[in-house]
Amino acid sequence: MQLYDILVIGGGPAAITLVKIAGPTRKVGIIRPEDHSMIYCAMPYAIEGLLSVEKTLKSDHLVTNAGADLIRDRVTAVDFANNTVTTELGQVFGYERLVIATGGVPILPPIEGVDLEGVMTFKTERDLRTIMSRLERGVNNVVVVGAGAIGVELAQALNQTGLETHLVDMAPHIVPNMLDAELLEDAEQALVKAGIHLHLQHRVIKLTGGSFVEEIHLDKGQTIHFGPQDECSENGEIRAIPGLVIFAVGTRPDIGLFQDSPLKIGKNGIIVNAKMETNIDRVYAVGDCTEFTSAITAEVWPGKLATNAVPMARLLAKNLSGAERRYAGFYNGSATKIGDYFVGGTGLTERAAQSRYDTVVGYAEFTTAFPIMPSAKKVKMKLIVNKKTRELLGGQVVSGEPVTDKVDLITMAIQYRIPVNQLVNFSYSSQPYQSFFPANSLLTAAAEQIVQQLG
Repeated sequence: MQLYDILVIGGGPAAITLVKIAGPTRKVGIIRPEDHSMIYCAMPYAIEGLLSVEKTLKSDHLVTNAGADLIRDRVTAVDFANNTVTTELGQVFGYERLVIATGGVPILPPIEGVDLEGVMTFKTERDLRTIMSRLERGVNNVVVVGAGAIGVELAQALNQTGLETHLVDMAPHIVPNMLDAELLEDAEQALVKAGIHLHLQHRVIKLTGGSFVEEIHLDKGQTIHFGPQDECSENGEIRAIPGLVIFAVGTRPDIGLFQDSPLKIGKNGIIVNAKMETNIDRVYAVGDCTEFTSAITAEVWPGKLATNAVPMARLLAKNLSGAERRYAGFYNGSATKIGDYFVGGTGLTERAAQSRYDTVVGYAEFTTAFPIMPSAKKVKMKLIVNKKTRELLGGQVVSGEPVTDKVDLITMAIQYRIPVNQLVNFSYSSQPYQSFFPANSLLTAAAEQIVQQLG
């Protein structure tokens, strides 16, 4: 039986991060059932044709070059009492420390018709290759259910290939967990102008068809029909060419292996403390398979992002080497691109904040370069502040240029609890190609608006 200092179940971003740090100094094994580890956020761009499918696949050298063993197999049982793991191929491995990094699996809602051909989720290499294959076979219609970042990116990519594309979501606007509605008006119009049919504040209640999905029934009586008609069917009958219905409504933790085990599990995943320790000695969990809290509210909070999984894994790897780091919780800084608009948000949206705090909001709108420069594009920022503590709760940015640097700046202000009255004195840089005039900056202007309201 092969014995490892650290044995990792899973092969996603968290697992790779941990292996790269711990692999050179410890005997590490990583058990991964998939053929490849994916760059998930790049998958829509492969569909659009900007990237090849191969470019979305991470190299196995990320694991093996770190000195770790890559075991292509699926774990079927874990014996916590005897520190062993058994796999589908009958292999048994021992461990000194076990790290669970099984990630999440996409949600397929339990509604009528989800078993029809042409209904799928979007998360894996197999999903990506299935869509590419369907496109080659001439599918003309697609419905994407879920208008979060991945759903919006996927809808745009499919629309770009020439498909009639519908985007459905129960929320009143797109990317509802990232930005508030008033910042998204132009971005939503960009989707409509591109030809995407938006069905907001609608829910899919059932799917119907023969063997293939043909009709998508929404809760307010609307039905989306797939077509056009195929006049060359085998029986000479006219029938609808099969389309695709792709659910991008989130993920659930991939923890079925542990449901009847001593491992403590909450609604959102394996329960861990701030050091990524589970309730079982020498067993840890990181990434999408875990349940953790918001760093802002201290409530159990969704945080299924690679940018959360990687810091968790980095912290654990350092702690396994003797450090005493602690994870503060989720801030959920994220971004996407909608048409020509780059959008991003962090912390709480105003809607989420108002249900918990007395809030005040400030805005600023300038340009990405000196207004006199030909490259100048509009950029708008929104800040949400706790009226009592004067600390930031969240922030959002919409721009004609990338916004991740601005989103990260807001996250830093939230993370280190910088009061808004200190942000008005923030010292910033300026240059004609890269910022607004030296007279002002987005962050200080939005902060100043809030300070004036607070008095």
